[in-house]
Amino acid sequence: MPNRRILSLWFPRLGAERLLRMERGTFDAPLAVLRDTGQMQVISSMNAQAEAEGLTLDQPLRDAQAVCPQLIARLQNPQAEAAFLKVLRRWAGKFSPWVAEAPPDGLVIDLTGCTHLFGGEQGLLTQVAQDCGDLGLTVRAGVADTLGAAWALARFASQPGAMVHRSGDDIQQEARATRSRAVKRRHWTRGGTPPLVAAGIADVGRIAPAGQTHSALADLPVAGLRLEGDTQAELARLGLRRIGDLTGQPRAALARRFGKGLVLRLDQALGSAPEPVSPAAVEPTFAVRMTLPEPIGLEDDVWAAIDRLLPPLCERLRKKGKGARVVRLQVFRTDQTMQGIEVGLARASDDPDRLRPLLRMKLDDIDAGFGIDMLRLEVLRLETLHARHTAGHLEARQAAARRVSDAHVIDDLVGRIGARIGLEQITRRHPGASHIPEKAAQTQHAAWSEPWREDWPKPMVARPLLMWRPEPVMAPDTPRLPERFRWRGRDMVATGAAGPERIAPEWWLDEPDWRSGVRDYWRVSCASGEKLWLYFAHGGTMSAGWFCQGSFA
Repeated sequence: MPNRRILSLWFPRLGAERLLRMERGTFDAPLAVLRDTGQMQVISSMNAQAEAEGLTLDQPLRDAQAVCPQLIARLQNPQAEAAFLKVLRRWAGKFSPWVAEAPPDGLVIDLTGCTHLFGGEQGLLTQVAQDCGDLGLTVRAGVADTLGAAWALARFASQPGAMVHRSGDDIQQEARATRSRAVKRRHWTRGGTPPLVAAGIADVGRIAPAGQTHSALADLPVAGLRLEGDTQAELARLGLRRIGDLTGQPRAALARRFGKGLVLRLDQALGSAPEPVSPAAVEPTFAVRMTLPEPIGLEDDVWAAIDRLLPPLCERLRKKGKGARVVRLQVFRTDQTMQGIEVGLARASDDPDRLRPLLRMKLDDIDAGFGIDMLRLEVLRLETLHARHTAGHLEARQAAARRVSDAHVIDDLVGRIGARIGLEQITRRHPGASHIPEKAAQTQHAAWSEPWREDWPKPMVARPLLMWRPEPVMAPDTPRLPERFRWRGRDMVATGAAGPERIAPEWWLDEPDWRSGVRDYWRVSCASGEKLWLYFAHGGTMSAGWFCQGSFA
């Protein structure tokens, strides 16, 4: 079996170059992507021009604008950058099927047994550099026997013309050294990002020969071990700045002083501890598209195209045993713009007839513009569909079929109403497992819950039709039901009463409304014709008294 070889790809300008790809020709100036820390905005990524102006990562925006007044700043979009990294992961699948993401700006690839397809490891790096150059991306790579070593080589290895570590040992490098440059030098030796110089195709990365991981890592800073910032700072105070300074130290002493994390990272980088590459699971994509020879703009033409796209999409779902919950329709116009609409179902389905009416309701929101030349239908949210088998005599099968049909009718109704007002606005009631009156029923979203198919549990004593938060009643503070009381500014006269029904609070929960202790509930008929639900609170952490909580029909 060939020796294990790992490739680590690092995209140091991922955030900025993603924006440059989206808006080609727009940014002809230094560009910085900002991360909001809550107290200030700092630079999380920048293009080559901003770096040439002397800006650094994690630099506050005000300091950066003082150094470079013409700086263009954009806020970071972590979700978009993560999605872009997933796209790059699919691209890296051409080199090996074993590809994993190393968030937020890297990939890890297991090259074992694959390098001969590209003319060896150097030929593969050349292909990586050429592809990234075509994509407009800056990349640094490292190849080694372990994941940790490859990660460190990609980010901290010295390579002439690619990434230069200014150590201060070369007198030609520091002949014109200044105080600010010395600070930057100390920054990366303590774990910061080393300065980058534009890399060519030939020197895109560093390759550690098989079996020479120790010598390849010896001169790299301890930041290449992926340590915590506090651990790096403590190592720097002790003069342990290079990985080679740690390899000769007793492991037991290192573990006692810095914890097991340092020893584990060191062993993983050197190959003493295993660190597998876990490839990301392939996400199933269910989408169909139609490219039109001539642009269309009529609603009937768009509907005809959708009607042809739905059957093959649902057939793919049916073969995989999946159902669609959210579907998006994208229309691409001739002026290179796109518009999308989304519809949601109350229950996952692979039936085209249940999707057609929902999409039909949304067609009015589509603006054809100068014409539509492509349509794409994609399932955004999937659920597994479980096959239902009916058994028994003929009447049982027919009853089961009727129940399934009725359920589909309700689900379709919820889906149609949800397309207008939103699925989150439609709710249903389920019984609750509590003897507290206001918790006897719970509200659930209709689209994400099953209807209650059993008999609704009935309380021993009737409950009011309308129920509200307890309202104070002006009456003597005695458990005996008063004949006259005042409620909502009105004088009420009791003509009849039934009760009491004693309800105790749930002692294992702290309910603010039930801090008044045990309650005695009464159904009181008033001379005005109202039938109220009164209770007397015996008092707990709150004072005793009479309250009104509901009204009977």
